[in-house]
Amino acid sequence: MTDSIDEDLYQRTMALIKPGDVELVGAIVHTNLAGEEDLEMQELTVTINDCLAGHAGKGDTYIYAGNDSSEFASNQFQGLTIDDESFVWECQQLLREGTFDLVFYYKSGPAQAAVADDLESIEHVTDVTTVP
Repeated sequence: MTDSIDEDLYQRTMALIKPGDVELVGAIVHTNLAGEEDLEMQELTVTINDCLAGHAGKGDTYIYAGNDSSEFASNQFQGLTIDDESFVWECQQLLREGTFDLVFYYKSGPAQAAVADDLESIEHVTDVTTVP
């Protein structure tokens, strides 16, 4: 992290994964997708869903957008298992300095280095910062 915006985003992500009922870790996924490329960003979220679900060993998942819930913010999504709607991940899609940054948090367990390596190999991902 070389600038204050990355540090700010890292600290905000740390606040999201503070200890609660479930131990969470996270990943900040920086992209080269500009604000007008929201459809590509949605496709990227689907690809990342597949990656995180695979690392978590959760099987088939779907993305819940929360459009029917006042508890969700705009651009907030969850990956849930198809079988029993168990939590796999949650994310915020943020437009920062003209490109999208996606902040994911998920249950600890998968090796963060392996997750980061796989995420960095996805098209449009420019950098991944794991949070603990």
